[in-house]
Amino acid sequence: MATAYLTTILEFTAGHRIRRADLTPEQNAAEFGKAAADHSHKYRVQVTVAGRLQPEKKGVINLKELDRILKTEITERLDGKSINEAIPEFADGKRLATGEALAVYFWERLASRLPEGARLHAVRVQESDHLYSEYFGEA
Repeated sequence: MATAYLTTILEFTAGHRIRRADLTPEQNAAEFGKAAADHSHKYRVQVTVAGRLQPEKKGVINLKELDRILKTEITERLDGKSINEAIPEFADGKRLATGEALAVYFWERLASRLPEGARLHAVRVQESDHLYSEYFGEA
């Protein structure tokens, strides 16, 4: 059986800031520029799932099940909210709310939720037309 890859894309709008608790406001502004202040993005997240294709029985994953997982773990958790406030791991003094860190966080939330026979292949977090981060589950 062939391994196939299925990618779904979701979008949400959320605010965030990137600043370190051990730096002064001036140091954060110098280090992170405008990103140190609260601002928002229309995020575009691509989630790719891999699995054995059984064309006579099923695809890689049931799309309704995948949509439910993504809604629970990403959209409901973040759409219209502040990432720094909605996710304790991204509060000031913890993980910086960068695209790279979000891709890893989403991987951590999604990988164990997939049904047997499907595995997470990639998570891509796009913050703008010209900036995205990807994570492939490397340790």
